Order: sequence, then C-alpha cells, then structure tokens
Amino acid sequence: MDDGDEREFGPSDVIDIPPGHDSWVTGDEPVVLLDVSGNVSDFALPTSRARTVLSMVMTDIVESTQTAARIGDPAWRQRLGDHNRVVRIQIERFGGREISTTGDGFLAAFGSADAALRAAIAIRDAAAAVGVQIRTGVHTGEVDLVDEDLRGIAVHETARIMAAAPGGSVYASGLPRALARGGGLQFTSVGTRSLKGFDEPVELFEVTVPA
Repeated sequence: MDDGDEREFGPSDVIDIPPGHDSWVTGDEPVVLLDVSGNVSDFALPTSRARTVLSMVMTDIVESTQTAARIGDPAWRQRLGDHNRVVRIQIERFGGREISTTGDGFLAAFGSADAALRAAIAIRDAAAAVGVQIRTGVHTGEVDLVDEDLRGIAVHETARIMAAAPGGSVYASGLPRALARGGGLQFTSVGTRSLKGFDEPVELFEVTVPA
C-alpha cells in the first residue's frame, strides 16, 4: 500500500483493497483474479428478489403535453389529479397493486388476468369520465419482484403493447386472453404486430365488454 503496509493472499480469498496500492504474484503458478467494483457492503449478500407470474396493466395519457398547453397548467394539474385518483380507485377495486407512475401513466400488477383486464377497462372509462383519454396495455408474464418494483422482459412487453393501442382502447396479448376465456369479456384480434425490441411478432386483441 502507499503507506508501506504489505499483505499476502492465497487461493479462494475474498479481499477488499482500497485505492493506492501495487500488487505482484509470488511463485510461478498462474493466478486468476475476479475484480469486483461497487458497493462492498452488499458484496455476496442475497438479493431481495423473487420471480413470479403476474398480469400487468400499463396506462398512458394520450397527448398529455398538447392538452396541458391547451388548457393551461392549473387546469391540467387538476385534471391530472382527478386522473390519478380514479386510476388508483380502480386498481384497488380489482385487487391490484400500484407499482409505479410515470407522471401521466401507471403500471399496476394483478394476480388474476381477468381482474387485470376488467381493471384496465374500468380505468379507461373512469379516466374518460374526468376528461382524460388514455391508452392501455395488458400482458401476463414472469417478472422479478425487486423490493416494490417489477423487472423483466414481460414489463417491457407490456409497455410495447400499451404503445400499440390507440387512445381510448385496451389492448392485450394472447396469454391474458387465454387465462380469462369464459369470463364474459370480448376479444377482437387487431392483427399481428411487431413490437419494438422483440424479434417475434405478437398477436394483439382489443378488449371490450359485450353490450
């Protein structure tokens, strides 16, 4: 070390060496070092992570910037507050859990595909009632539970499905459709779509409640 301290380490040792040192190998055997940088206090600790299958609902307000510019900031803040309130009411009503909000959209998780689909429709209708048009995507997949967040490819796929939906529509992939079959919802194919970042096209369905 810079202060003259010297240490010797052998096979399978895990060591924390701060900056300011030189090093060399004693002997003539090959040495392999695995150099790990980052927060040393978390090294080798198990992560608080679990993998599970959930049905996700992701929403986004259509033309939020244009609407805010048209009606002005005070009115937009009121409308956005109304939107957030009614969305949270419907998430709770259908037994979901709010995962995150992007300011003009939500990600929520449900243990039931049918509940997720019905919540998506109810959220769409409740938002429209307070003067906000949204697009919504529903997808079921395996995700990582990391603290209060969801991670994994399925989350990104949900976002792509939502982005494919026009304003006022609820789009779903085939898996929640299959899981909710017989529940009274109507699924109309809107064709096979290529989702950004995914190699295989996905058939999407518009979800409605029969009249």
